[in-house]
Amino acid sequence: MSPAARETGRTVDELTLGSGVTLEELVNRAALGEMVGSFRDLFGVPLRVFSEEGALLADAWEQPAIYEYLNEHHRRARAAIQDVVSAVKRVDPGTQGEASYTCFTGAVYHVAAIRYEDRSLGRIVIGPFLPPTIKEPPPSLVAIEPDIDAARVRELQLRLPRAREETVRQISRHLCGTLDLVLWSGHRALLTSSMHLASVRESFRDLEEKTERLQEAYDRLKELDRLKSNFLATVSHELRTPLTSIIGYSEMLIEGIAGEMPGEQREFVKTIHEKGAQLLELISGLLDLSKLESGTLSMRRTDVDVAPLVQDVVQTVTPTARKTGLTVVGDVDRATPRLWADPTRLRQVIQNLVDNAMKFSPQGGVVLIRAESIQMEQGGDDDGGPALFRSTQPGVRLRVADSGIGIPDAEKQRVFDAFYQVDSSSTRHVGGTGLGLSIVKRLVEGHGGRIWIEDNRPSGAVFVIDLPCRRATLS
Repeated sequence: MSPAARETGRTVDELTLGSGVTLEELVNRAALGEMVGSFRDLFGVPLRVFSEEGALLADAWEQPAIYEYLNEHHRRARAAIQDVVSAVKRVDPGTQGEASYTCFTGAVYHVAAIRYEDRSLGRIVIGPFLPPTIKEPPPSLVAIEPDIDAARVRELQLRLPRAREETVRQISRHLCGTLDLVLWSGHRALLTSSMHLASVRESFRDLEEKTERLQEAYDRLKELDRLKSNFLATVSHELRTPLTSIIGYSEMLIEGIAGEMPGEQREFVKTIHEKGAQLLELISGLLDLSKLESGTLSMRRTDVDVAPLVQDVVQTVTPTARKTGLTVVGDVDRATPRLWADPTRLRQVIQNLVDNAMKFSPQGGVVLIRAESIQMEQGGDDDGGPALFRSTQPGVRLRVADSGIGIPDAEKQRVFDAFYQVDSSSTRHVGGTGLGLSIVKRLVEGHGGRIWIEDNRPSGAVFVIDLPCRRATLS
């Protein structure tokens, strides 16, 4: 039988009071002891409650003085008392549910079965007690030892509690009825607990199965992602070589190395060169994205002055900006500290953000690159840490602001996804593959920084980057 089947079988047993359920599981021992003690105080007879296996669960019984005397002074009587105890434990209440046993001292023990839903769960033992009809010690008690003190025995025997057997039977039935209510309450609690546990087990099994399926799906997706990255890297690399030749030869044709070209042919070759450059940019972006996703993009860090980088980007994009009537301005605060970064990748970040701003800015618009010194918080709310453990470190904040159409709040996080574009319709007027911002985000995070988007009132968007001057190293 499987573990699941055994567990299900155990649950069924619990719900139907099968062989696995005991009296101890249905009653509280402390409460049972208090109830038995109250019966003893009320009726004056000793009581004991045993489980079906013979374990003592509740005890309202004190050893009678006559038993103490016999145990201390008479060896044969001591053995006889032990035989009485064993015999009482073996008494079968039978179909009537109750029976009596008479001790050699003349005392009587009343044994009643504790039954619930046609199953015996234990027994109640009332006694020893003397019936009112007994006035003298029986011959069996006097004859137990040759030198027994009959007067002493008679005195001690008369100290035993007296009760009529009919009264004891009524006490027994009343106690069994009370226990029946207690068992019903315990059974109901056990049912509730068992059903809850069964539900929890079933939910846990379902959760385990779903977790396994999710893990399998995750592993498959991870493998597919790896294959995709390898495919992009391979294809991009293989395309890059012939495309470089196309760009190179088109440049030579434009410069007239192969002879003067008519004006129309020259325009065609210029178009080939421009489109080849665009395709090379796309392939380079795919290669960078593939390396970033696989973690193989190397960072050559050094001390970087931000001002020359910003100025270089401004000079690079100014010719293109003039064609569209845009103005690109760089503004670097003199107090801006140096960064521990890869200058090539940092320039790529700024260049991509400026290119993106220029695409979405109208004619006559302004693109502003601003750099300033800041103190970056570490271990604050963004990191899930308590305010008590916040610390700061020097950093640089880069802001690239445009005066374009802006970005809706719902799109501000999604624009950093690879290949995602806010306007994905076939009629969009702005070109691009949707890789630039994804690469920017990964490069910023690779430098230990973070990037987000703010509104540029009254129109446009501001991309904000915080970079630490030097990343903390683990010693």
